[in-house]
Amino acid sequence: MNMPSASLVSSPTIDLGLAKGRSISTKIAQTADLVHPEGSISPATRATLNFQYASLRNINHCPTGMYITPSVESTLVWDAVLFVHKGYYQDSVLKFTVTFPNDYPERPPTVRFLTDIFHPLVDPRTGGYSLAPRFRPWRPKEHQIHHILHFMKSTFKEPTLDKLHEEDVLNKEAFNLATLENSIHVADSYRDNRTSFATLAKQSAELSQSPSALYDTSGSKKNHSLRFTPLKPNEVDQVLGVLSVHTEHSK
Repeated sequence: MNMPSASLVSSPTIDLGLAKGRSISTKIAQTADLVHPEGSISPATRATLNFQYASLRNINHCPTGMYITPSVESTLVWDAVLFVHKGYYQDSVLKFTVTFPNDYPERPPTVRFLTDIFHPLVDPRTGGYSLAPRFRPWRPKEHQIHHILHFMKSTFKEPTLDKLHEEDVLNKEAFNLATLENSIHVADSYRDNRTSFATLAKQSAELSQSPSALYDTSGSKKNHSLRFTPLKPNEVDQVLGVLSVHTEHSK
């Protein structure tokens, strides 16, 4: 079974959660034919990737608000975007990649955000994302890509954020919001600084919707399969209809 070309897996219904007072019109580009330059991929790894990608079409396997597709450059790289609907990061539009090792599933994939986001599990320098809170140790016979995707979505919600431990985070500033008080340095945890954390999370959500973040195709973003382009108002309903997207306006 070969990985399908020009394929896109999405959740059954997506509410883009467009920001109030904004018209964030987007178009998802068609994916070009998939190429397979990696001669070192074992048949077992290729079969596992094919199976797990196909399984994302099962009900509840691909989280609501998420699109994912194999990269045009490599079988081992999948491009994805997450629309966050609620919570601190409401209205965020976050591009990321999932990269699988040649011996997957013996070793876990790595996740990297291309969209800048202020989050405890995201390295602010590289965009690297920590899977440690949920997948340490990695169990190749148990863990699959849909488990990773659902975990990722959950980490943008308050209950999961509340359970994070400092040893697992990649952004200490997001986890420990530092303040100076009476000349004493006090490192307060995210749980004790919800207002400050919420403000910074909201700011990063707004920046993720900016033209520079949505439409930038330079650097590492230039080969991402899911690209956004501005749409005229009369084109929006047509695109949403093709994608079977439901918004408050269309209900």
